[in-house]
Formats: sequence, C-alpha cells, structure tokens
Amino acid sequence: MIRPCLPFPHPVLKAVAAPVPAITDEIRAIWRDMVDTMEAMPGYGLAAPQIGHSLRLAVVDCSEERGQAVLMANPEVLHASGQLREHEEASPNLPGVSAKISRPRAVTVRFLNAAGEVEERDFVLLWATSVQHQIDHLNGKLYFDHLSALKRNMLITKAQKLAKRG
Repeated sequence: MIRPCLPFPHPVLKAVAAPVPAITDEIRAIWRDMVDTMEAMPGYGLAAPQIGHSLRLAVVDCSEERGQAVLMANPEVLHASGQLREHEEASPNLPGVSAKISRPRAVTVRFLNAAGEVEERDFVLLWATSVQHQIDHLNGKLYFDHLSALKRNMLITKAQKLAKRG
C-alpha cells in the first residue's frame, strides 16, 4: 500500500528511530508498504520514519530494472571509503527542491535482512549514496542537514514557497 510521506518539519523526521528487535509479519508489512511507496515516487530508497514509523527500517532499490529492493532493519555503516561522490539528493518529505551532497563512494553495511539474519553487504555509487541517505533518516537527519546553515535555510525557504503555491 502506498503511504503518504510526512511533511518536513514533522517531529518524527528529526527523531532517532527505535531499533527493530526481530523481523515479524508486522515488520514485513511495513517493508512492503515502503517498497510500494518508493516505487510510486519513484525513488531509490525510503526509510520508515518518512512514512510515520519511527523504526530503524529502510529499503533501497537502485537497479535499472527495479524489483531488486534490499530490505534492511537496523542498518549501520561498518566501513566507508575515503573517496567521495557527489549526487543530487532530494526527499518526498520536502518536495520540489534538491541539493548536491558529497558522501563516501562505497560503504559496508551490517543489517538484519528479511529472513531475520545479520547480513553484511558492500554498496557502491548510487546504492551507497541511497543507503547512507536512508541511514541519515533513521538518525533524525535529512540530506540538507549536510549543507551549510545558509544553504539549508535557502533550500527550506524555497520548498515552503513552492508548497504555498500548491
């Protein structure tokens, strides 16, 4: 089911999400809704807080053919490359604006997978960017929190003006 994304500055978006103790049918249902919502945007990833669940859940699918979503609970970066990559990032929580963000080009991430097993996986390029973007959401950060205060305020002001125009 496609879920609405919370509008910034909803408090859930700025809070650290709660750990997921186990993979249950309820967690799998949230993941299904997250994938449906991500595909409807369309986007490369989604974190549970974006749709109102303050849980450490994320989905990422950067494949060209789609249908390859990686479902993650409690993802954490174990290693990040020193080489950075810039990418234009955006969020359905603050529609109409985007910004170039520089992040590590590759990351190794540990998470609970859909089978409830601990998995470690390497992500590179767009996959790495999206995974880091989602983990930021789980930590109460949005992509524009990586910008200077001036650029962040300009971006938020622009989004608010666009929202008022409807």
